Formats: sequence, structure tokens, C-alpha cells
Amino acid sequence: MTTLLSNSIGIDDAPFARSERGNVRLVGAVFARTRLDGVLIGHARRDGSNSTRRIADMIQRSTFAEHVRAVVLQGITVAGFNVIDIHELSSRLERPVLVVARRLPDLSAIHRALLDFVPGGALKWKLIERAGPMEALGRVFVQRAGLGRTEAERLLRDTTLHGTLPEPLRVAHLIAGALATGHSRGRA
Repeated sequence: MTTLLSNSIGIDDAPFARSERGNVRLVGAVFARTRLDGVLIGHARRDGSNSTRRIADMIQRSTFAEHVRAVVLQGITVAGFNVIDIHELSSRLERPVLVVARRLPDLSAIHRALLDFVPGGALKWKLIERAGPMEALGRVFVQRAGLGRTEAERLLRDTTLHGTLPEPLRVAHLIAGALATGHSRGRA
């Protein structure tokens, strides 16, 4: 593994009201290890199916396209139930993708919600299954596409400074909150 893998982008979505429809902002925080180098703003459709393409386009069209060596996601969905196909994203970008969560998701509740309330829910559930089970890695849980466990451990170690989340995710979360509400809040 190259040490440049720590040149990464963390992606999180902005908070939105349950009643909100349409596009939800996505924030990408571009880092070299633990130093913020840039910020990208994009969007994905609420409960849509365009998140993989939107994230890939956001990165590929940016001035940071060559800088980014790995993508770090806070969960496998953005904008409600817009499920990211992490293997497709990794393939499109020719970069590894690491999904990070503080705790295991309630898959049975997600499955019920997708099938009962979300258009295209069965296909979205297949993407979640295709991503594979989350595995414990240090103090977080991860899913991986395009990188091995050792590489994932090193990426987490090289980019985590405060708390349990990598800095790219922590900062993307703070910026996304501020964009939506005028100030950051919550645990990041």
C-alpha cells in the first residue's frame, strides 16, 4: 500500500427535514492525512438512486481528482435511502472506498423500511447486501471496496486525530451541518 492512501475525501450529507424532497447537499472534505486541503459540495436526490454517480462526478470534476487516493463514507446511504454502490464507486474512481460507522446498523429495520416505504427498495437492499457485512476495525465498523483489511486499518490510523472517526468524515459532518442549519452541531 502506498502512503498516499491517506490523501482522502470524506463524504457526508447535510441534515434535512423529513418532509423535504428533492436534492440534499453532499459535502466532501479533502485531506492529506489530517490536514484539510479542500471542500467539495454536491448533491444527491432524497431517497433516489443517483448517489454513486453524483459522488463520482463530484470528485472527478474537481481540482482534487488526482489528489484523492481513497474515499471514506459515513455509512452506505446519503440523502435518506439513496444507497451508494461502493463497488461501482470504487471501480468508477479507480480508488478504494471505505465505509465507516460508529455502530452496527439495524439491518432488519433498514430492510423493512426499504421494502415498505422506498421506491426501488428491493434493488437498494441488494446494493446493501452486495457491500457485505460490516466488520469491526478498531473502535468502528467498516465495509471495504478496493482495499484490504490492513490497508483499511492504516487509512483509519493515518487519518484519525480526534475521537473515532477519520478527520475527513468528522470535518465533512461539521461543514454539512453548518450548510444546512447555519452552525455545526452534534457529535462529529
